[in-house]
Amino acid sequence: MTLLSTAVEPVAIEENLKQFLLVISAALVVATLSQIVPWLQKVPYTLMLVLTGMGLALLDVRFFTPSPELILWIFLPPLLFEAAWNLNWDDLKRHLLPITLFVTIGVALTILGIALPLAQWSGISLPVALLIGACLAATDPVSVSALLRELGAPPRLKALAEGESMFNDGTAVVAFGLIIGIALGTDSFDPQRLTVDVLTVVGVGLLVGLLLGFGISYLTQRFDLPLVEQSLTLVSAYSAYLIAESLGGSGVIGTVTTGLILGNFGSRIGMNPRTRIAVSEFWEFVAFFTNSILFLLIGDQFHPVNNRSELALIGLAFVAVLITRAIGIFGLTFLSNRLTQLDIDLSTQTMLWWSGLRGGVSLALALSVPADLPERQAILTAVFGVVFFTTLLQGSTAKFLLEALHLAESSPLRDRYLEILSRQAALYRILNYLQQPESKVGVELVIHQAKEAEIRQQLETLQVEGSKLCQEDPELLEVGAKQLQQELFAIETATYTEFVRSGRINQELPGLLDPIHHH
Repeated sequence: MTLLSTAVEPVAIEENLKQFLLVISAALVVATLSQIVPWLQKVPYTLMLVLTGMGLALLDVRFFTPSPELILWIFLPPLLFEAAWNLNWDDLKRHLLPITLFVTIGVALTILGIALPLAQWSGISLPVALLIGACLAATDPVSVSALLRELGAPPRLKALAEGESMFNDGTAVVAFGLIIGIALGTDSFDPQRLTVDVLTVVGVGLLVGLLLGFGISYLTQRFDLPLVEQSLTLVSAYSAYLIAESLGGSGVIGTVTTGLILGNFGSRIGMNPRTRIAVSEFWEFVAFFTNSILFLLIGDQFHPVNNRSELALIGLAFVAVLITRAIGIFGLTFLSNRLTQLDIDLSTQTMLWWSGLRGGVSLALALSVPADLPERQAILTAVFGVVFFTTLLQGSTAKFLLEALHLAESSPLRDRYLEILSRQAALYRILNYLQQPESKVGVELVIHQAKEAEIRQQLETLQVEGSKLCQEDPELLEVGAKQLQQELFAIETATYTEFVRSGRINQELPGLLDPIHHH
């Protein structure tokens, strides 16, 4: 028996490694082509991966089916952490009320809004329809973050969409856990116990995230070892998820909270700028690598639907998702605007509605439904169908809608102007160094003067090009002013951080030059 198992294990490992390398190779080919072929650059990278996976599935090239554990325990923590690390706490705090409404009332509305039409018109039982609603209530943080980042969405839209998608997974998973008990007949609906469960799951997740986030933040203050600090962030992403789940809390909320604290607090008080950049670049790579595998595998799960009743089920579920999301977003934003001074405009609301993609989290929940549930196949059909529809239809049209609503911050002119500003800033720093006496040590005066003249010439060329771009688009002048304001605010906050570390003040002061509050 022992000899057999030791002989089989290396074969299984080798086979899994081959599958893994195949997936990575296919994803890298897609990534390369999407940058080389001009017309492919307009298609979001994540959408390209899903389409490639679907194409391979139609050719009957099948990779492994991602298990719920693989998605929720291996892929999800680093992707959640990376999104939270890059999410601005001030933006999130400012939009806390609408996000809270979306992840509580919004999730309940979505579950009921999907379940009731399915139970009424598709012939499946109400508990199973509620399970489909719970699977589809979680807008996927991975899909949403990846899409909005690629499209150059404005900070407010990113804060609302990413904040909602990261936190609503917690409430959707709790609802799923309760409903699956009812569907299997092992549980009954108890509003009091539901409230306690939700508060426990959220509370434990938050507590674990806070303890880990602040603990590691203060730990990194004690030393300056970039590779160790980078490793600590990776360990914290998985640890927060694992500890929170094992204590009966939400791993999603634990990891998101840890990422938010380390990205907005720990990286400022405990890491020098060089380390902070290295950690951010490391997480950018992790997100790209993990996203590439996940979206290609999602696409590869595609199975053509020949059965008319299955097609009707998917269509009904997809329409229900769109309608309930519209009611939830527009209705709850109206309420939020009444209760606060935020005034989220209609364009942002529309884009928020359309960017509610479903992805890996929904698939993982659907795959985790026990095989002995009679209508399990209906759940898989509806959830997989809606995931593909939202990814393909909404993912492919999001850029056009963003531009039509005048929300896109990214444009060729703007990108080029930002590049010019960055080059000018770098050249001015070089020029500043050349004017220091130490830059002349051991260098012939003629060579030094030639270098200085060369830098001045490059600055002049960039100045002329920048002026031409501003004539083409006068709004670019605001970009320079905004960048200056952000630089001043960064200097101010860096000074406060330095004073906290040296003990001159006890806590960081709120910025007087905050670009959002500054007028």
